[in-house]
Amino acid sequence: MPRVWDVPVHDSTRVRDARVAAEEAAALVGLDEGRTAAAALVATELATNLLKHARGGQLLVDMVPPPAGRGGVVVQIAAVDHGRGMTDVPAAFGDGFSTAGSLGAGLGTCRRVCDGFDLHSVPGRGTVALARLGAAARTDPSDPAPARAGGVNIPFARATCSGDAWTWVRAGDLLTLMLADGLGHGPEAARASTAAVDEVHRSAHLPPAEILHRLHTALRGTRGAAVAVAQLDVPSERLRFAGVGNVGARLLEGDSWRHLLSRPGIVGAHSPTRLPETVVPWAADRLLVLHSDGLPSRWAPPADLRPAAADPAVSAAVIVRDTSSSARPVRDDTAVAVLSPTPPDRP
Repeated sequence: MPRVWDVPVHDSTRVRDARVAAEEAAALVGLDEGRTAAAALVATELATNLLKHARGGQLLVDMVPPPAGRGGVVVQIAAVDHGRGMTDVPAAFGDGFSTAGSLGAGLGTCRRVCDGFDLHSVPGRGTVALARLGAAARTDPSDPAPARAGGVNIPFARATCSGDAWTWVRAGDLLTLMLADGLGHGPEAARASTAAVDEVHRSAHLPPAEILHRLHTALRGTRGAAVAVAQLDVPSERLRFAGVGNVGARLLEGDSWRHLLSRPGIVGAHSPTRLPETVVPWAADRLLVLHSDGLPSRWAPPADLRPAAADPAVSAAVIVRDTSSSARPVRDDTAVAVLSPTPPDRP
């Protein structure tokens, strides 16, 4: 089952933990010595920035599919804080820029050595910085993806694995996003959600309802899971959705949010025989959020969450940050996955 690292960074001793987490993830993904060193550098810089600029925060290291849905698994490093935020994000990428009296070359260096780097910061709310590094070649600009997907996964009580899992697969003109929440938490929950990820990669050519039926068979013998599947049909510009259990789904349409409803049940144990699909238009002003029940039941989408404005994994991390606090401790694994249009200037 996939390893997830949740490193609290509140003093200088945890900077080493952040670097070690990145090195361990790089080894599992199969990065070479140079790319492993780059991952370690990025984790060290982001963890150090958490201490310098936000008086601490959280570093999440995970192994995820790339935003375009092709190219194998990459290392994702996200730094999340509730600090004072930045007033000038573009300036922060310039070498020599600093608000803490240091050299200030960190973010510019991170962006240069990564396959993908993005940042979201709002004064008074905090910052999310996210980097990806992989062994595969960077995205081929001659084969642009019409949409991107990304997510974050936070294990309960900083466990070594999460019972939640998400994945993103391209199969011809079909782009499929799946999020599974294994019952409970810990290794057995992770085994169920990992089985769901494996089956989706085999069944991504099928429509969501049929994928869920395949998942029901694949998850027998596990605890079972709540699962949501969203699939973008590129030629028809239609998004199809089906879900079983309490994985949440919200679709941004222009300026309003719409709930996409799942059927009651447990995939692998008590799945309904009939699974109707919701079909909605997909356009440049759409954004889809799938999330497990680790989020508060009545979470409010951030007002500045906009399609194509940020990397989808950054949007997922912003949602988690803005719906959590020390006064509302997480009581379960938490995963959020976001599907967004690809900006015209990005592959």
